[in-house]
Parts: sequence; structure tokens; C-alpha cells
Amino acid sequence: MKYLIGKLGFLLLVVIALIGGASFIMSHPSHTVGITVDTNGTSVTIKSSSFFLPEAMLDEMKEKALIDVQEVDSSVGSIQTDMQEIARKYNYTVNVKVSSQFGENQLPMPATVKGTSMLPTLKNGQEIIVLKTNDFKVGDLVVAKHPEYDLIVKRVAEINGSQVYLKSDNRQVQIVSNKVQVINGVKRVVTIEKRSLDVWLPRSYVVGVVKEY
Repeated sequence: MKYLIGKLGFLLLVVIALIGGASFIMSHPSHTVGITVDTNGTSVTIKSSSFFLPEAMLDEMKEKALIDVQEVDSSVGSIQTDMQEIARKYNYTVNVKVSSQFGENQLPMPATVKGTSMLPTLKNGQEIIVLKTNDFKVGDLVVAKHPEYDLIVKRVAEINGSQVYLKSDNRQVQIVSNKVQVINGVKRVVTIEKRSLDVWLPRSYVVGVVKEY
């Protein structure tokens, strides 16, 4: 009987030692964990290949990833870097991929139409989703950076080398005002017109293609 008790006590010590060792391994991971940033452009979900990641780390990743998705200059690469930097603070190493409705490592961006230059296709205040890409063709709706107007949404009318010609769908001329001016003693009505913007821009200024509207 004494032998059996001694044997059982030894086995219990072994089990406790193993449990303690497992706890130590989980607290100090020696392997790389897979992280997926799943987004539709307006929301973000963080998925992992491990059940033991700190909740605080996943929350921080989710918050940062949502900011990145809505940032014009972000990319799949910059999001991966940001997630890796957050993981490093928690002593983890992660492999990161981005997943969206457009596929793996395809990054969407939300935007809101301002103005009437793209009527009837796009209306003022309309929400759109842009797929960030430099792969576009004549006829595509794109969002591009403009040196004066920040971001614009237009249709690709022509591509010439490193330059792209963007046009508005709305071809109507709007009358802004009629002003009476005196020119050489003669009163004249001067009409001020507003035309939709058409512009040549560097191809690199195009942020992406409008996919959902």
C-alpha cells in the first residue's frame, strides 16, 4: 500500500510538472502565429490560428487595422507591418494576411461621394467601396489623388504611358450666376458657368477602382 501511494504521488508530481511546463510555453511562445485581418472596408475582424493569444493584443490589432483600412495611403504591406509591431509588444511573432470580399491580400477602402460631377452614376453623399490597385483600364471608375481637390472619383477616359485622363460622367454645364457688369459704359450680363472636372494626372495618383456603389 505504501508503495502504491508513493507511486501515485510521483505520478501527480509528473502531471503537475507537465502542466506547469505547458503554461510556461504558452506564456513565452516560440512559434509563429497566423493572423488574418478580415475586412469589407467598413469593419474589421481579427482571426488567429491560436486560441491562447491575449485579448488585449487582438483588440489593439482590430482598432489599428480599422484605422489602416480607412487610410488612403495604407497598403497590405503597411497593415502587415503594423500587426507585427503590435504582436511584438506582447512577445509574439505573427504572419499576417489580409482577407476581403475581393480575395486574399486585396485591400478595400470606404469613401463618400461629394458633389454631382459623376451623375447619374454616383450621387452626392453616396457611399462607395474602392479596391486599392494600380490595375485599371479605360472605362473604370477610379478614386485618385488631386493636388488641389484631395480625392476625386472619375472615369478613366484614356491612358497614355504614365499619365491617365480622368473624366466626369456629368457633362452638363451648370449656371452658377448671372452678373451685370459695365464694360466701356455698356451694361452686359456676364454668365458664370461651372463645368465638371476633367483632368490629366500621373497614373501613380490613382488609389484604386470603385467596386461597390
